[in-house]
Amino acid sequence: MKAIAYEGTGRLRTMSVDATPPGPGELQIAVAYCGLCGTDLHIAHGDMDARVRTPLVFGHESSGTVAAVGSEVEGWAPGDPLTVMPLLWDGTCAACLAGHQHICQNLTFVGIDAPGALQQLWNVPATIAVPLPAGLDLRTAALVEPVAVAVHDVRRSELQIGDRVVVLGGGPIGVLIACVARHAGADVLVAEIDESRRELIAALGIDVLDPAAADLGAEVERRTNGTGADVVFEVSGAAAAARSATSLAKVRGTIVVVAIHAAAREIDLQRVFWRELRLLGARVYQRSDFERAIQLLHQGVIPGAELISGVVALEETATAVKDLSAGRGMKILVDVAGGDRA
Repeated sequence: MKAIAYEGTGRLRTMSVDATPPGPGELQIAVAYCGLCGTDLHIAHGDMDARVRTPLVFGHESSGTVAAVGSEVEGWAPGDPLTVMPLLWDGTCAACLAGHQHICQNLTFVGIDAPGALQQLWNVPATIAVPLPAGLDLRTAALVEPVAVAVHDVRRSELQIGDRVVVLGGGPIGVLIACVARHAGADVLVAEIDESRRELIAALGIDVLDPAAADLGAEVERRTNGTGADVVFEVSGAAAAARSATSLAKVRGTIVVVAIHAAAREIDLQRVFWRELRLLGARVYQRSDFERAIQLLHQGVIPGAELISGVVALEETATAVKDLSAGRGMKILVDVAGGDRA
C-alpha cells in the first residue's frame, strides 16, 4: 500500500509499505479521504520535530470504510463507512478520572503521536472509530473532525440564542465556528484579513470584515448598541487578535481561546477584571461533539462542498501543503484511495 510519511526537517516522502492485518480490538480502515489542517502544516514544516517520531505517517481528518475486523471487535463489518476520533487517553490521570478524557494529561493524538490517516490501509483501535450514516458521502465526512472542533468550541462558550458573536480569524475552524454558532441562533461577525477567505465567508451569508481596513471595535459597538459581544472566539493565533479580544466583549462576556498560540501573548487583564470577563480554553472534542458534527454535515447545516477547495492525489500531498501554507485554498482533501480529483 502507499503512504505519505514525514521524515524530518520538512521532508515528505511517498512510501510503499506492507499492510498488516488488524490486531485484537482493531479495525483496518480503507482510507478514502484525509483533510489537511494547520497542525499537519506545522508537522510538514518541521515545527513539531521535538514532538513527533519520524518517519511519521500523519493526518487525522479522515473518512473511509472498514476493510477488515480484528478479533474481539463487535458491531462492525467490512464495508461499513466510518471516521476516526483520533484521541487515545490513559484513563488513569486526574483529568480522565474527572471525566475529561479528551484532555488527558498523557493524551496520544493519533496522526501526531501515532500513525495517522495518510495511508491506504490504517489499523486503529475500534474504540476510536465512529460510524457514519448512509447517505453522507465520504468527501464530506472527511470534515467531521474539524466540525467537531467547532461544535466543542461553541458548546464551551455556552452560547445562547440571540447572542452577538465575533470570530477572530476566518480560516477553516473560524468558518466552521461561525456556521455552528449561526445554526445555534447567534448573530455572527467574522474578522479575516485574507480577501479570498472573506469572499467565501460572505458567499455563505455570514457577515465579515477586514480588520486591517476597518475598525473592528467600532463595528462591534455599532452592531451591539455599545454593549459589546456576548462571545468572542479567538481563532487566528495572532498577537493582535489576542490583545483585542478583551476590548470586544461585553460585561460578563466570554472569550474562547481556540487557536494554538506559538508564544505567550499580552492580554488586558485589567479589562478582564473590570468587565468580569470569562476567559476559556477549548481544545479538541468529546465523542458527543463528533456525533453532533456528523449530524450537522448529514443535515447540510455545514456547507461541506463549499469549504472543500480541491482534492489531490496522495502523491501530491507536499504540493497541497505548499498551497495551504501560501493561503491558497480553505480545505484541501487528499484522495488516499485514489481515483478522485477536483
